[in-house]
Amino acid sequence: MKFRANSLKLMFLCATLVCAIAMQSAMAKAQQATAAAGQDNVAAIDILLDPDATMIQHAQAANARLRENFPKGFALGGSHAPHVTLLQMYVNTADLEKVYAAAGKVFAKENPASWKLKAVKYVYTAHEAIGLGAIAAEPTADLLRLQQELIDAVAPFAVPTGSAAAFVTTPEDPDIVAPLIPYVAGFAREHSGDHYTPHVTVGIGTIAFWDAMIAEPFDTFTFSPAGASVYHLGNYGTAMTLLHTFKLKN
Repeated sequence: MKFRANSLKLMFLCATLVCAIAMQSAMAKAQQATAAAGQDNVAAIDILLDPDATMIQHAQAANARLRENFPKGFALGGSHAPHVTLLQMYVNTADLEKVYAAAGKVFAKENPASWKLKAVKYVYTAHEAIGLGAIAAEPTADLLRLQQELIDAVAPFAVPTGSAAAFVTTPEDPDIVAPLIPYVAGFAREHSGDHYTPHVTVGIGTIAFWDAMIAEPFDTFTFSPAGASVYHLGNYGTAMTLLHTFKLKN
């Protein structure tokens, strides 16, 4: 299946914008006001696939290079778990167990751990001199089927939108930037099917550094999902807090 570069631009648009907007104090103040009036009974979640050691090794190696170039960027691991997003959504916290049960039935009948996904290139999108990038993989019929099954299964529990209070914050990063909020609300509609491109975000660097990385030969490799999880989303759409794990077929 042909790799969709244009879809990646859409997938990364929010993350790119938030990197720039996070530097603007005016937006931070506006977002604080949104959080104060927020919906603390609503959670922004990510239903995702946990990649295997092969992908994690490649992602961490790329992240280490990027952090040398741009030390203010984030480190993978911990509160920034490497992952392949399938679906982001808002849900009432009271319905989380129902979401886990519905998604669990989908994962129980699929066998993602047996799939071979092909990582094909580095991609990034930029604002001014800074870019956020990822290792992109080719979409497959299996992934697209799994994503649509999940969307259908959890649709009864989806909340149309949320506020900054639906996300995890930290003392170091207390403000959820504005573009992330509608991005999550529109994910199922705007980033599924023909508009879905699987990827593992690896970090932030300067455009010049990203261009140099992309110019290098990329050794394609295959990887497999090692697990499936639900995370509570943090700023920049990061998989920050693990909420639930699903047992995949061996």
